[in-house]
Amino acid sequence: MEKEIYLAGGCFWGIEKYLSLIKGVIGTEVGYANGNKENPTYEEVCTQNTHHAETVKVLYDPKEASLDFILRLFYDVIDPVAKNRQGNDIGTQYRTGVYYTDERDREIITDSLQELQRRYDRPLAIEVMPLANYYPAEEYHQKYLDKKPFGYCHISKEQFKKAKEAEDHTARYKVKPKTVLKENLTDMQYDVTQNNATEPPFRNEFHDNYREGIYVDVTTGEPLFSSQDKFKSGSGWPSFSKPISPESLKEVADESYGMGRIEVRSSIGDAHLGHVFTDGPSEFGGLRYCINSAALVFIPKEKMEEKGYGYLLDRL
Repeated sequence: MEKEIYLAGGCFWGIEKYLSLIKGVIGTEVGYANGNKENPTYEEVCTQNTHHAETVKVLYDPKEASLDFILRLFYDVIDPVAKNRQGNDIGTQYRTGVYYTDERDREIITDSLQELQRRYDRPLAIEVMPLANYYPAEEYHQKYLDKKPFGYCHISKEQFKKAKEAEDHTARYKVKPKTVLKENLTDMQYDVTQNNATEPPFRNEFHDNYREGIYVDVTTGEPLFSSQDKFKSGSGWPSFSKPISPESLKEVADESYGMGRIEVRSSIGDAHLGHVFTDGPSEFGGLRYCINSAALVFIPKEKMEEKGYGYLLDRL
Protein backbone atom coordinates (compact mmCIF):
# COMPACT_ATOMS: atom_id res chain seq x y z
CA MET A 1 0.00 0.00 0.00
CA GLU A 2 1.41 3.36 -1.04
CA LYS A 3 1.96 6.00 1.65
CA GLU A 4 2.98 9.66 1.60
CA ILE A 5 5.04 12.06 3.67
CA TYR A 6 5.98 15.71 3.01
CA LEU A 7 9.53 16.85 3.84
CA ALA A 8 10.87 20.41 3.89
CA GLY A 9 14.64 20.81 4.00
CA GLY A 10 15.80 23.96 2.26
CA CYS A 11 15.97 24.27 -1.52
CA PHE A 12 13.66 21.56 -2.83
CA TRP A 13 15.70 20.83 -5.97
CA GLY A 14 18.39 18.86 -4.15
CA ILE A 15 16.10 17.32 -1.52
CA GLU A 16 13.82 15.96 -4.26
CA LYS A 17 16.70 14.37 -6.17
CA TYR A 18 18.20 12.88 -3.01
CA LEU A 19 14.94 11.35 -1.78
CA SER A 20 14.15 9.96 -5.22
CA LEU A 21 17.26 7.76 -4.97
CA ILE A 22 15.99 5.83 -1.96
CA LYS A 23 14.79 2.33 -2.79
CA GLY A 24 11.10 2.08 -1.99
CA VAL A 25 10.37 5.71 -2.89
CA ILE A 26 7.83 5.47 -5.69
CA GLY A 27 7.56 9.12 -6.65
CA THR A 28 8.59 12.64 -5.67
CA GLU A 29 7.22 16.09 -6.43
CA VAL A 30 8.24 19.55 -5.27
CA GLY A 31 5.77 22.11 -4.03
CA TYR A 32 4.77 24.65 -1.40
CA ALA A 33 3.28 23.51 1.92
CA ASN A 34 1.52 24.92 4.96
CA GLY A 35 1.27 28.54 3.83
CA ASN A 36 -1.48 31.14 3.88
CA LYS A 37 -2.17 31.67 0.16
CA GLU A 38 -3.81 29.35 -2.35
CA ASN A 39 -1.77 28.27 -5.38
CA PRO A 40 1.20 30.59 -4.80
CA THR A 41 3.86 31.16 -7.41
CA TYR A 42 7.55 30.72 -6.67
CA GLU A 43 8.02 34.49 -6.74
CA GLU A 44 5.20 34.99 -4.22
CA VAL A 45 6.64 32.37 -1.88
CA CYS A 46 10.05 34.07 -2.02
CA THR A 47 8.94 37.70 -1.76
CA GLN A 48 5.44 38.05 -0.31
CA ASN A 49 5.65 36.26 3.04
CA THR A 50 3.13 33.55 2.16
CA HIS A 51 4.80 31.36 4.83
CA HIS A 52 4.95 28.32 2.58
CA ALA A 53 7.86 25.92 2.95
CA GLU A 54 9.62 24.51 -0.09
CA THR A 55 8.55 20.90 0.33
CA VAL A 56 8.97 17.52 -1.32
CA LYS A 57 5.97 15.21 -1.57
CA VAL A 58 7.27 11.65 -1.14
CA LEU A 59 5.27 8.60 -2.16
CA TYR A 60 6.76 5.36 -0.86
CA ASP A 61 6.13 1.66 -0.37
CA PRO A 62 6.44 0.91 3.38
CA LYS A 63 7.34 -2.69 2.58
CA GLU A 64 10.46 -1.44 0.78
CA ALA A 65 11.35 1.65 2.85
CA SER A 66 10.01 2.43 6.30
CA LEU A 67 9.12 5.99 7.26
CA ASP A 68 11.75 5.86 10.00
CA PHE A 69 14.39 4.87 7.44
CA ILE A 70 13.43 7.69 5.05
CA LEU A 71 13.53 10.21 7.89
CA ARG A 72 17.01 9.12 9.00
CA LEU A 73 18.34 9.67 5.49
CA PHE A 74 16.53 13.02 5.31
CA TYR A 75 18.18 14.20 8.56
CA ASP A 76 21.59 13.43 7.04
CA VAL A 77 21.24 16.22 4.45
CA ILE A 78 19.82 19.02 6.57
CA ASP A 79 21.14 21.09 9.45
CA PRO A 80 18.43 20.15 11.96
CA VAL A 81 19.22 22.97 14.39
CA ALA A 82 19.23 25.80 11.82
CA LYS A 83 16.10 27.95 11.83
CA ASN A 84 14.84 29.24 8.49
CA ARG A 85 18.13 28.46 6.82
CA GLN A 86 19.75 25.59 4.91
CA GLY A 87 23.08 26.00 3.13
CA ASN A 88 23.21 29.41 1.48
CA ASP A 89 19.41 29.77 1.45
CA ILE A 90 17.78 31.98 4.07
CA GLY A 91 14.08 32.63 4.69
CA THR A 92 10.99 30.96 6.13
CA GLN A 93 10.46 29.08 2.86
CA TYR A 94 13.71 27.22 3.60
CA ARG A 95 12.69 26.02 7.08
CA THR A 96 12.81 22.33 7.91
CA GLY A 97 9.67 20.36 8.55
CA VAL A 98 7.95 16.99 8.48
CA TYR A 99 4.30 17.18 7.49
CA TYR A 100 2.09 14.10 7.71
CA THR A 101 -1.35 13.10 6.44
CA ASP A 102 -1.72 9.93 8.52
CA GLU A 103 -2.05 10.54 12.27
CA ARG A 104 -0.44 7.14 12.91
CA ASP A 105 2.81 8.52 11.49
CA ARG A 106 3.14 11.14 14.21
CA GLU A 107 4.53 8.71 16.80
CA ILE A 108 7.11 7.39 14.34
CA ILE A 109 8.19 10.95 13.51
CA THR A 110 8.34 11.99 17.18
CA ASP A 111 10.41 8.94 18.13
CA SER A 112 12.86 9.54 15.30
CA LEU A 113 13.32 13.18 16.32
CA GLN A 114 13.96 12.16 19.92
CA GLU A 115 16.73 9.90 18.68
CA LEU A 116 18.12 12.72 16.53
CA GLN A 117 18.08 15.18 19.44
CA ARG A 118 20.57 12.99 21.31
CA ARG A 119 23.22 14.06 18.80
CA TYR A 120 22.79 17.81 19.43
CA ASP A 121 23.17 20.15 22.40
CA ARG A 122 20.91 22.76 20.79
CA PRO A 123 17.18 22.14 20.27
CA LEU A 124 16.06 20.89 16.88
CA ALA A 125 14.41 23.39 14.54
CA ILE A 126 12.36 20.81 12.61
CA GLU A 127 8.64 21.53 12.81
CA VAL A 128 6.23 18.60 12.91
CA MET A 129 2.57 19.07 12.06
CA PRO A 130 -0.24 17.72 9.92
CA LEU A 131 -0.19 18.82 6.30
CA ALA A 132 -2.54 21.81 6.15
CA ASN A 133 -2.13 22.49 2.42
CA TYR A 134 0.20 21.68 -0.43
CA TYR A 135 0.46 23.12 -3.95
CA PRO A 136 2.72 21.64 -6.65
CA ALA A 137 5.45 23.99 -7.82
CA GLU A 138 5.77 25.16 -11.40
CA GLU A 139 6.81 22.59 -13.99
CA TYR A 140 10.30 24.00 -14.41
CA HIS A 141 11.01 23.15 -10.75
CA GLN A 142 9.99 19.50 -11.14
CA LYS A 143 12.94 17.06 -11.43
CA TYR A 144 15.13 20.16 -11.75
CA LEU A 145 18.46 18.36 -11.27
CA ASP A 146 17.51 15.76 -13.87
CA LYS A 147 16.97 18.57 -16.34
CA LYS A 148 20.04 20.50 -15.19
CA PRO A 149 22.54 18.06 -13.64
CA PHE A 150 24.96 20.86 -12.80
CA GLY A 151 22.34 23.15 -11.30
CA TYR A 152 22.54 24.58 -7.77
CA CYS A 153 22.31 22.01 -4.98
CA HIS A 154 23.27 22.29 -1.31
CA ILE A 155 23.67 18.50 -0.95
CA SER A 156 27.17 17.10 -1.47
CA LYS A 157 28.17 14.25 -3.79
CA GLU A 158 29.14 12.22 -0.72
CA GLN A 159 25.62 12.58 0.69
CA PHE A 160 24.05 11.48 -2.60
CA LYS A 161 26.40 8.49 -2.51
CA LYS A 162 25.21 7.58 0.97
CA ALA A 163 21.59 7.53 -0.20
CA LYS A 164 22.58 5.19 -3.01
CA GLU A 165 24.49 2.93 -0.63
CA ALA A 166 21.49 2.77 1.69
CA GLU A 167 19.34 1.83 -1.32
CA ASP A 168 21.67 -1.05 -2.19
CA HIS A 169 21.64 -2.23 1.42
CA THR A 170 17.85 -2.30 1.83
CA ALA A 171 17.65 -4.49 -1.26
CA ARG A 172 19.32 -7.24 0.77
CA TYR A 173 16.37 -7.65 3.11
CA LYS A 174 14.67 -10.34 1.07
CA VAL A 175 12.48 -13.23 2.17
CA LYS A 176 14.19 -16.58 1.60
CA PRO A 177 12.37 -19.84 0.77
CA LYS A 178 11.96 -22.20 3.70
CA THR A 179 14.15 -24.74 1.94
CA VAL A 180 17.01 -22.22 1.96
CA LEU A 181 16.37 -21.30 5.60
CA LYS A 182 16.37 -24.99 6.54
CA GLU A 183 19.83 -25.37 5.00
CA ASN A 184 21.34 -22.23 6.50
CA LEU A 185 19.82 -21.96 9.99
CA THR A 186 20.48 -24.11 13.02
CA ASP A 187 17.65 -26.38 14.17
CA MET A 188 16.85 -23.96 17.00
CA GLN A 189 16.88 -20.90 14.71
CA TYR A 190 14.56 -22.61 12.25
CA ASP A 191 12.15 -23.90 14.92
CA VAL A 192 11.93 -20.48 16.57
CA THR A 193 11.50 -18.36 13.45
CA GLN A 194 9.37 -20.76 11.38
CA ASN A 195 7.52 -22.90 13.94
CA ASN A 196 7.03 -20.36 16.77
CA ALA A 197 9.23 -22.34 19.17
CA THR A 198 10.75 -20.80 22.30
CA GLU A 199 14.36 -21.35 23.32
CA PRO A 200 15.31 -22.07 26.97
CA PRO A 201 15.68 -19.04 29.26
CA PHE A 202 19.23 -18.11 30.28
CA ARG A 203 20.62 -20.75 27.91
CA ASN A 204 20.64 -18.62 24.79
CA GLU A 205 23.23 -16.46 23.07
CA PHE A 206 22.22 -12.88 23.80
CA HIS A 207 20.31 -12.79 27.10
CA ASP A 208 23.38 -11.38 28.87
CA ASN A 209 25.03 -9.61 25.92
CA TYR A 210 25.39 -5.86 26.53
CA ARG A 211 27.98 -4.90 23.91
CA GLU A 212 27.18 -1.92 21.70
CA GLY A 213 25.61 -2.86 18.40
CA ILE A 214 22.38 -3.82 16.70
CA TYR A 215 20.33 -7.00 16.43
CA VAL A 216 19.01 -8.04 13.01
CA ASP A 217 16.55 -10.65 11.76
CA VAL A 218 18.43 -13.94 11.32
CA THR A 219 16.31 -14.75 8.24
CA THR A 220 16.73 -11.50 6.27
CA GLY A 221 19.26 -9.19 7.97
CA GLU A 222 16.61 -6.53 8.57
CA PRO A 223 17.63 -4.28 11.54
CA LEU A 224 15.30 -4.84 14.49
CA PHE A 225 16.75 -3.71 17.84
CA SER A 226 19.57 -1.55 19.21
CA SER A 227 21.75 -2.19 22.25
CA GLN A 228 20.74 1.34 23.28
CA ASP A 229 17.27 -0.04 24.11
CA LYS A 230 18.30 -3.36 25.70
CA PHE A 231 17.81 -3.80 29.45
CA LYS A 232 18.14 -6.47 32.13
CA SER A 233 14.72 -7.95 32.75
CA GLY A 234 15.66 -11.11 34.65
CA SER A 235 13.48 -13.14 32.28
CA GLY A 236 16.33 -15.10 30.73
CA TRP A 237 15.73 -13.78 27.22
CA PRO A 238 16.97 -10.59 25.51
CA SER A 239 14.67 -7.71 26.43
CA PHE A 240 14.26 -4.40 24.60
CA SER A 241 12.14 -1.32 25.35
CA LYS A 242 11.43 -0.64 21.67
CA PRO A 243 12.48 -1.60 18.13
CA ILE A 244 14.76 0.49 15.96
CA SER A 245 11.70 1.22 13.82
CA PRO A 246 8.08 0.34 14.68
CA GLU A 247 7.58 -0.59 11.03
CA SER A 248 10.16 -3.40 11.30
CA LEU A 249 7.79 -5.43 13.50
CA LYS A 250 4.33 -6.96 13.23
CA GLU A 251 2.19 -7.67 16.29
CA VAL A 252 -0.24 -10.59 16.25
CA ALA A 253 -2.74 -11.79 18.88
CA ASP A 254 -1.54 -15.10 20.35
CA GLU A 255 -3.96 -17.23 22.38
CA SER A 256 -1.88 -20.41 22.37
CA TYR A 257 -1.50 -22.39 25.61
CA GLY A 258 -4.63 -20.69 26.94
CA MET A 259 -2.85 -17.34 27.31
CA GLY A 260 -3.65 -13.97 25.80
CA ARG A 261 -0.36 -12.59 24.52
CA ILE A 262 0.93 -10.37 21.72
CA GLU A 263 3.31 -12.15 19.38
CA VAL A 264 6.07 -10.15 17.66
CA ARG A 265 7.15 -11.03 14.11
CA SER A 266 9.58 -9.35 11.71
CA SER A 267 7.87 -7.32 8.98
CA ILE A 268 9.86 -8.43 5.95
CA GLY A 269 10.82 -12.00 6.89
CA ASP A 270 7.61 -12.75 8.84
CA ALA A 271 9.82 -14.61 11.33
CA HIS A 272 8.59 -15.34 14.84
CA LEU A 273 10.70 -13.28 17.25
CA GLY A 274 8.97 -13.49 20.64
CA HIS A 275 6.32 -11.48 22.50
CA VAL A 276 5.78 -7.96 23.80
CA PHE A 277 4.56 -7.30 27.34
CA THR A 278 3.54 -4.19 29.28
CA ASP A 279 5.72 -4.85 32.34
CA GLY A 280 8.83 -3.06 31.09
CA PRO A 281 10.54 -0.12 32.84
CA SER A 282 8.19 2.87 32.97
CA GLU A 283 11.08 5.27 32.34
CA PHE A 284 11.62 3.60 28.95
CA GLY A 285 7.97 3.52 27.92
CA GLY A 286 6.70 0.51 29.84
CA LEU A 287 7.09 -2.14 27.13
CA ARG A 288 9.23 -5.28 27.21
CA TYR A 289 9.99 -6.93 23.90
CA CYS A 290 10.97 -10.43 25.01
CA ILE A 291 12.87 -11.85 22.04
CA ASN A 292 14.47 -15.22 21.28
CA SER A 293 18.22 -15.01 20.69
CA ALA A 294 17.80 -17.64 17.97
CA ALA A 295 15.78 -15.14 15.91
CA LEU A 296 18.60 -12.59 15.97
CA VAL A 297 22.09 -11.92 14.68
CA PHE A 298 24.18 -9.42 16.64
CA ILE A 299 26.25 -6.88 14.69
CA PRO A 300 28.81 -5.22 17.02
CA LYS A 301 29.33 -1.48 16.68
CA GLU A 302 32.82 -1.87 15.22
CA LYS A 303 31.47 -4.11 12.43
CA MET A 304 28.38 -2.09 11.50
CA GLU A 305 30.03 0.01 8.80
CA GLU A 306 31.67 -3.05 7.25
CA LYS A 307 28.40 -5.00 7.25
CA GLY A 308 26.44 -2.16 5.63
CA TYR A 309 24.68 -0.87 8.75
CA GLY A 310 26.74 2.32 9.18
CA TYR A 311 23.65 4.46 8.68
CA LEU A 312 22.38 3.15 12.05
CA LEU A 313 25.39 4.17 14.12
CA ASP A 314 23.45 7.15 15.43
CA ARG A 315 21.07 4.71 17.14
CA LEU A 316 23.75 3.62 19.62
